[in-house]
Amino acid sequence: MERTFLLGIAGGTGSGKTTVARQIAAGVGEKWVLLIEEDAYYRDLSHLPPEERAQVNFDHPQALDFDLLRRHLEQLRAGQAIERPVYDFATHTRRPETLRLEPRPLILVEGILVLAEPRIREVLDLKLFVDAPADLRFLRRLQRDLAERGRTVESVIAQYLATVRPMHEQFVEPSRQYADLVLPGDRPNAQALALVVAHLRTWLQGESASCPEMSA
Repeated sequence: MERTFLLGIAGGTGSGKTTVARQIAAGVGEKWVLLIEEDAYYRDLSHLPPEERAQVNFDHPQALDFDLLRRHLEQLRAGQAIERPVYDFATHTRRPETLRLEPRPLILVEGILVLAEPRIREVLDLKLFVDAPADLRFLRRLQRDLAERGRTVESVIAQYLATVRPMHEQFVEPSRQYADLVLPGDRPNAQALALVVAHLRTWLQGESASCPEMSA
């Protein structure tokens, strides 16, 4: 592998970022793609009592270990495997085990603050922002947190009003100015996705020509 292409996918909570990432991976060919989720890089809060952990503003950039994420992206770009953290959203702590990820030609970096954080933004080759109405984003987040993260309806609503919405307005929404392309997250986006997939396929074809192992 001669080079690695880093694609950032940002947008508000519940905007459809993960769906877009999966659609891109399917369109390009999943064997070429590695998905890195920003959520895995939340800071470990095991040093705090459980009741204090829930009070942390998880939508502020300081809640995430962007130094580690940047270092991992640089390692992947250099052809090195990484040990990605595994985060427990129910306890707000990192699990003892890590997930070993091998580099692939296309790295998709997905998260609400991917374009808001300069340390990540400056290493990306292409930047996407997925946009969706606030009410739809909230409903999607509610469904996800209830089903996957052990939250209650009351806690999800309280967190949304206290931190999610204000942090979206302060950090996430302004970061769309850095996007090379804004995709709709509330309706079919076949044409826009086709443009992205075509661009990545063209890049892959160029890399295959210079790296015979990739065309095997």
